[in-house]
Amino acid sequence: MRTYKLADLNELPRLADAFLKDFGNNQVFAFNAPMGAGKTTVIKALCEHMEIEDLVTSPTFAILNEYYTPDNRLICHYDFYRIEKPEEIMRTGFDEYLEMADMIFIEWPEKARDLLPDKYIEVKIKTDGEQRIITAERKG
Repeated sequence: MRTYKLADLNELPRLADAFLKDFGNNQVFAFNAPMGAGKTTVIKALCEHMEIEDLVTSPTFAILNEYYTPDNRLICHYDFYRIEKPEEIMRTGFDEYLEMADMIFIEWPEKARDLLPDKYIEVKIKTDGEQRIITAERKG
């Protein structure tokens, strides 16, 4: 398990660099945090570090956003917040994305825990005043 402390949003590039050095060879990242803790902000920083030029936003209504790195790697960004049934996720082609995406970032993964692959990185974000404490741990 790795722990990253973020006292200021100006530290996001440093966090993204360290995080991707530690876990960048993994495919699925499950982001667990309360509303407003910074899930999308951290994912946006990771995408920026990978030089994705598209606007990175939370796919709350679309459920899925796709991004491509300059070297054409596919990055998927899911937001399961509005999901009521796992079938809704499957209709997005989730199984296919697990096979073809280079990385998949998932917000609100607890809505579909049974659909996650056996191996993934669980990312937890907790706030302590202005500071965010981010832990990442391999599962499976």
